Amino acid sequence: MSAPSPAVMTLSDRLGLPRDRAPRCMAIGAHPDDIEIGAAGTILRLIAERPDTQFQWFVLSASGERADEATRSAHALTDAAGSLDLQILSGRDGYLPYEDPGLIKRVLSEAQEPRPDLVLVHRRDDAHQDHRFAAELAWQLFRWSTILEYEIAKWEGDLGPSNLFVRLDMGVAERKIAHLLAAFPSQTTRDWFTADTFRAVLRLRGLESRSASGMAEGFFARKLTV
Repeated sequence: MSAPSPAVMTLSDRLGLPRDRAPRCMAIGAHPDDIEIGAAGTILRLIAERPDTQFQWFVLSASGERADEATRSAHALTDAAGSLDLQILSGRDGYLPYEDPGLIKRVLSEAQEPRPDLVLVHRRDDAHQDHRFAAELAWQLFRWSTILEYEIAKWEGDLGPSNLFVRLDMGVAERKIAHLLAAFPSQTTRDWFTADTFRAVLRLRGLESRSASGMAEGFFARKLTV
């Protein structure tokens, strides 16, 4: 049987995810909206192609209203997926990894088996130390998985070059933006948390990847095995 041509290969094929069982995807965010900002479009595309995908979802720092937002968002975004195992940890916002990093490491360590096929996490060179902490743990604990590092625009202006792009059709891109604004009302008063910001990043990555829709998410892939 001949291999599928690149034109018809799915996202899971391109990432080397298994065909003979449900793919296991782990998503890690330091804060409630991080995963969605960095990778919601990719998650939606993956679920559309592989609705059997099993998700492990970790938010390292959330409480109260923010924890409630994170819970609703994760369930809404993965509603059509095979399963969702959501854990929201009580790390102190802005103080990771300086306060009790051992607890977070222990919780993530327990998720090593069965090994995730794909890990979505912050960039290892992110300007925020709590984001870097999440990435460093991912590389320490899940080094045998495919790790894609997502990006988050911020005041520090640390959007670096991407070397892996997930092209999104316009419907998925707009669904991501609408989800962010609806799922995290506590953040909509922030001057950067706007549809224009999210659309601008998607458009820039779409330009760089020559996406037919003009929209894409950018990642940094430090190591891929093909």
